[in-house]
Amino acid sequence: MKLTSQALPSSDAYKANEMAHLKALSEVRDAAEAAALGGGEKSRARHESRGKMLPRERVANLLDPGSPFLEIGATAAHGLYDGAAPAAGVIAGIGRVQGHEVMVV
Repeated sequence: MKLTSQALPSSDAYKANEMAHLKALSEVRDAAEAAALGGGEKSRARHESRGKMLPRERVANLLDPGSPFLEIGATAAHGLYDGAAPAAGVIAGIGRVQGHEVMVV
């Protein structure tokens, strides 16, 4: 069975929809990048001054070297709490520990 599409890439509606999706994708990427920073510079500096690893560094240290980490929820709480809770203050994702796929929260 062959799938067919009614989409017309040259139509104005298609182009408008594509632009809206690309804009939304850009916003999600920006939010995920902001969450990856793990909070403000002040809080990161405080952790580092105490000799502590940052939360994402701890996750990376937990995972098998070179293994992927699929973070989920990086945009949780986006737009809430005046930006004071990137990723809702939680790092969650799927990674590999000692060769086993695990959920890290």
